[in-house]
Amino acid sequence: MSDEKKVMLRISDVSMRFRKEEDHAGSLKETVINMFAGRLKFTEFYALQHVSFDVYKGDVLGIIGRNGAGKSTILKIISGIMKPTAGSVERYGNIVPMLELGSGFDMDLSGRENVFLNGAILGYEKEFLHSKYDEILAFSELQDFINMPLRNYSSGMIMRLAFSIATVVEPEILIVDEILAVGDENFQRKSRARMMELMSGGTTVLFVSHDMNQIREMCNRVVWLDGGTVRLQGECREVCDQYKL
Repeated sequence: MSDEKKVMLRISDVSMRFRKEEDHAGSLKETVINMFAGRLKFTEFYALQHVSFDVYKGDVLGIIGRNGAGKSTILKIISGIMKPTAGSVERYGNIVPMLELGSGFDMDLSGRENVFLNGAILGYEKEFLHSKYDEILAFSELQDFINMPLRNYSSGMIMRLAFSIATVVEPEILIVDEILAVGDENFQRKSRARMMELMSGGTTVLFVSHDMNQIREMCNRVVWLDGGTVRLQGECREVCDQYKL
């Protein structure tokens, strides 16, 4: 990759360690007693070990790997949701993460209220969101439901609203975890077209998917995670050809 391209993300030697309780107590009271008595035993495991890669402006970087390979963990660390045990992440642009459907939404508020709540969480001014509201609503196709509480929405409706808010603001860095695999066929076509529009406009995208056809279609570079480490990274076709499920 040419040094002339602007680095948007630099992931340097990132590791993530978790602790897991070995003996599950029968109750919270028993857990607390064991904790104070020093009888709790933990095992440690690494979800990620020494992961490093750069993401350049305009890249559509696919992250692939089997379940448990560390894909979602690295996205959460890049998004700032989790802090790594070791290593660092340098960010050179505003990030819009779409990692968990409904994350940041208040299920007791209406769809309309959540547009402004979620937009504020993403760092956008109320005036800007007002100017984009009709566009968000039209894309989501939720006109008949926008004043209903989100608790009455299906998961697909929540995804449509979340995607519509996140992508209308044209983020510098968009992080997507399987978002295009959810929703009906019509919305999948729309969301894929919107992603293509963002990519052609220079938005940098990190994209996790188990659908290798989507990865091949949408990505120019790929990082293959295997057991929490980088197995291979490089041009999309090269990595995908070597990847085996």
